[in-house]
Amino acid sequence: MDWNPADAWDKTANFLRSIPSSLPAAPKAIVLVTAHWLTPQVTLSGADQPGMLFDYYGFPPHTYELRYPAPGAPALADRVRGLLAEAGIAAKVDTERGYDHGTFIPLKVAFPKAEVPVLQVSLLGSLDAQAHIDYGRALAPLRDEGVLIIGSGMSYHNMRGYGDPRSTPISAEFDRWLTETVALPASQRNQRLANWDTASGSAGRQSHPARAEEHLLPLHVVAGAAGEGEGRKVFSDEVLRTTISAFRFD
Repeated sequence: MDWNPADAWDKTANFLRSIPSSLPAAPKAIVLVTAHWLTPQVTLSGADQPGMLFDYYGFPPHTYELRYPAPGAPALADRVRGLLAEAGIAAKVDTERGYDHGTFIPLKVAFPKAEVPVLQVSLLGSLDAQAHIDYGRALAPLRDEGVLIIGSGMSYHNMRGYGDPRSTPISAEFDRWLTETVALPASQRNQRLANWDTASGSAGRQSHPARAEEHLLPLHVVAGAAGEGEGRKVFSDEVLRTTISAFRFD
């Protein structure tokens, strides 16, 4: 796509490309929690070969011709469903849903060969922050099974704020809060994330308006899955007058 400035997303793309080489080993599979799938209960993609779901409109024609032929992971879907059941969390499998753009856009850049099986996971329509941390906790055993858990969203996602210079200090303040929070010991980190809308001050809700925080909640799932792992910011840039960042848990 054509952006103004043309290099608006270059640093983000370079960060995504760097992910495979930053890992201790190549992942056997990827669990990707996408901001673009909200369901009443946790839902897992179960197709052997998911198709494409172009869940956007008004974009250039070539953006509807993209392909990401990574295999699905139905066996992993069963494993995740079992882990969630052990934690008392209901989940179901959807064998029809294709990869949405929260999945295929970052993965096309980070894992362009599309060889690693991908399990796409929904968010809860309730948008309850604590519930997402809890279901993330249930996924923790996957970290020792060679599975890479990715939360795909945005650290700032107020559609009216992009490109507005008034958003620059707001997004920077929320980014500062997120950076500080992610680096805390797990119990403190999760408590702050569970109450992010009040704990982060006004910058939180200005960065993620009420009932539109789906782009933040993938972070909660990944934080829950991290257990006692340490969190840190690994990327940051200013794009469209707003600060966006990525975080990692080791």
